[in-house]
Amino acid sequence: MPLSEHEQKILAELEESLVRHDPSFANKVRNEGVYRHAGRQTKWGVLGFLVGLGILVGCFTISIWLGFLGVIIMFASAVVIHRSMATMGRASWNDITRSLSEDEPSGASGIENHIHEARDWFRGRFNQRPEA
Repeated sequence: MPLSEHEQKILAELEESLVRHDPSFANKVRNEGVYRHAGRQTKWGVLGFLVGLGILVGCFTISIWLGFLGVIIMFASAVVIHRSMATMGRASWNDITRSLSEDEPSGASGIENHIHEARDWFRGRFNQRPEA
């Protein structure tokens, strides 16, 4: 449902006021997206999972309660990872993996070109037959 002209005017005034009073916050809000935030949470979740695994493996023989603490940390991290991946959703996952499955890069980013170059290099390197 589109905003009325009056609502659009109020929204524009609020944006101008935000930029005028706190330009650094306005820039941060403008540049921060759902995918970036969820990706950051996923990274922290993976790190937490690895820390929990380290606690479990390293401390289980010392104390069963420390091992159990490691399992709890791993479970909490898995929940964080699951929630952030659900936030990113299937569409963003398809965007991430689409560039890897296409034969030609779409040119959307420089990293995509590097990925395709590396993939082509590996294909050429390992598909070569040794000369007899």
